[in-house]
Amino acid sequence: MHAIILLVSLDIDMKLQIQKFIVIGSVFAAALLLSGPAAAFRCGSKLVKDGMHEFEVVKICGQPASVRNLGYAVRSVDIRAHRQTVPGWTVSRSPGYHSFPAEVMVTEYIYNLGPQKLMRRLVFEGGFLVSVETIGRGYRN
Repeated sequence: MHAIILLVSLDIDMKLQIQKFIVIGSVFAAALLLSGPAAAFRCGSKLVKDGMHEFEVVKICGQPASVRNLGYAVRSVDIRAHRQTVPGWTVSRSPGYHSFPAEVMVTEYIYNLGPQKLMRRLVFEGGFLVSVETIGRGYRN
């Protein structure tokens, strides 16, 4: 008799464990799917994210507290990704050759969002945002 009660209680405990695992896994998966890009932050009501140009970031967030040129890096530049299309112009190039190595400037912007928020370190390569990091509490100006 005691063995049957023990088996029934194990089944209930096992079911609860499985249900708890499914619920926690579902909440975690939904949080991952609903979150924005890893390298992004809000300036007011606008979202700053990877791939944005320096001009766009300054337009949204204003002037940073600090700007520093970190040097140069050699990167593969894809002319299709950053090419401006000008009406009336035709761009001809060899088929199959779309990227080439180029030296790009690496620039760091620090945004102090105030003492109640975290400061952000933005790194731009060739004028395009490649990294957003949190670097601690902001301060009063």
